[in-house]
Amino acid sequence: MKRILITGGAGFVGSHLCERLLNEGNEVICLDNYFTGSKKNIEHLMDSHYFELVRHDVTNPYMVEVDEIYNLACPASPVHYQYNPIKTIKTSVMGAINMLGLAKRVKAKILQASTSEVYGDPAVHPQPETYWGNVNPIGLRSCYDEGKRCAETLFMDYHIQNEVKIKIIRIFNTYGPNMNPNDGRVVSNFIVQALKGEDITIFGAGTQTRSFQYVDDLVEGTIRMMNSRDGFVGPVNIGNPHEFTMLELAEKVLDLTNSKSKLLYLPLPKDDPLQRKPVIDLAEKELNGWSPKVELDEGLTKTIAYFESLIAK
Repeated sequence: MKRILITGGAGFVGSHLCERLLNEGNEVICLDNYFTGSKKNIEHLMDSHYFELVRHDVTNPYMVEVDEIYNLACPASPVHYQYNPIKTIKTSVMGAINMLGLAKRVKAKILQASTSEVYGDPAVHPQPETYWGNVNPIGLRSCYDEGKRCAETLFMDYHIQNEVKIKIIRIFNTYGPNMNPNDGRVVSNFIVQALKGEDITIFGAGTQTRSFQYVDDLVEGTIRMMNSRDGFVGPVNIGNPHEFTMLELAEKVLDLTNSKSKLLYLPLPKDDPLQRKPVIDLAEKELNGWSPKVELDEGLTKTIAYFESLIAK
């Protein structure tokens, strides 16, 4: 049994990670300030004697004895991270400093949940880990993009200077149950709009692409990264390399929901990447052959069922 701290543990991805690690026989401490996370995501875990929920903001230090830390705390959708950009970058940078300091003190291994947003609007397609990115440092999205880039720098510096055991993953677009229906991400937007019979909002011509991975595939890759060989720190892309346009995604959602919603075209947001697709060769090599298993239709079906249960309440 390991004692594991998960920051952002009540969030979309964090709640799935809490459940998986708890089911594997570990003691799990879930840390969250509920800015985007929700107690509803982890309330079914509360009866376990090996699960602890702590309300805390990672911009403040936290002291605990643990073996591993998964640092997931940060709003991850444009609606939420642009709501308070200063808070967003403080969460990424100060949160990383506080969690790395904790890992250094208690000699814990720590994983940073970074993002494909470090690649910005990529001039290289698809994106390998060796690509340094094309990020606007003063744009609307920079609070998140540059915050995550700085966090990666901090992780590497703590590893090199202080020999902290680190792991860095770069998460590509992920979807599934426990997503916030109002988080502004394209999958949840399309599903909620379709289920309510509202217009489905397409930004630009709908030809921009994304690669969508189901949350179970991300959790599997994340845990494998934490357990990977000591000499491999990353960063490593965790994503699904199957690429879809926004129009293709909208058509799939309309078909799976039997919705009569119409498509509404709106201007493309500033600095919105036109292409996003991971190269996952490194993950396949280093993470025991990890690759995404859940195809888009299957994952969307499960996610639609989740949102139907929310909307029906």
